[in-house]
Amino acid sequence: MGRLKFLKSKRKILAEGFRDGIPIGLGYLAVSFSLGIAAKNAGLSAFQSFLASLFCNASAGEYSGFTVIAANATYVEMFIVTLVANARYLLMSCALSQRMAEGTKLIHRIVLGFYITDELFGITISRKGFVDPYYTYGAILFAGPCWAVGTALGTIAGNLLPLRIVSALSVALYGMFLAIVVPPSRQNKKLLGIVVCSFVLSLACAYLPLVSTLTEGTRIIILTVVISTVAAILFPVKDKEVAEDES
Repeated sequence: MGRLKFLKSKRKILAEGFRDGIPIGLGYLAVSFSLGIAAKNAGLSAFQSFLASLFCNASAGEYSGFTVIAANATYVEMFIVTLVANARYLLMSCALSQRMAEGTKLIHRIVLGFYITDELFGITISRKGFVDPYYTYGAILFAGPCWAVGTALGTIAGNLLPLRIVSALSVALYGMFLAIVVPPSRQNKKLLGIVVCSFVLSLACAYLPLVSTLTEGTRIIILTVVISTVAAILFPVKDKEVAEDES
């Protein structure tokens, strides 16, 4: 009886994740379509670009990889470029690990770490209580294939669509990400202050001398470490509070 209740609970959480993953997946279709065009320009087939997006869930990392392929660079150069471009996901994985229940199995931690994207991280970390891997799995079931299929479709279509239309489609993903961040910020003034501070500092770093010369990925990593560290020191969240949210 207890086993059946557990399965029903996990199925419900999986369904919630799948539901929340639908708008993310639709946004991924638009964004990865333009990524597929970059893959075609690098000489990749539709199947190759599909596999690239299936195993690399990052637009910046994939685009950097396709650029390196087009330039006939070495595997070492590709490794370094994609590592730098995707380094922020290491920070996101660390943040999620702090929100997981103590008894979470290693396989769940590995899968969540592999499938972390900006949007999946946003909806997962915004839920109250401990992170439930099955919620993220539900979102991945829809969003993951959309990312890979969209890239393949972009490779097939090539440059048939005007660049302005492709760029316009990609704006939807940023709006969706704001929809993830805004509701929790309205309920928590401290979180709202951190979000506003992040926007202001990100804009400032794009124009400040020296800092603006760094790559966008490097700036994001630096800002994430600095802002999260200051926020953790000023507004610490105790395990007891997380457990209360879970209940």
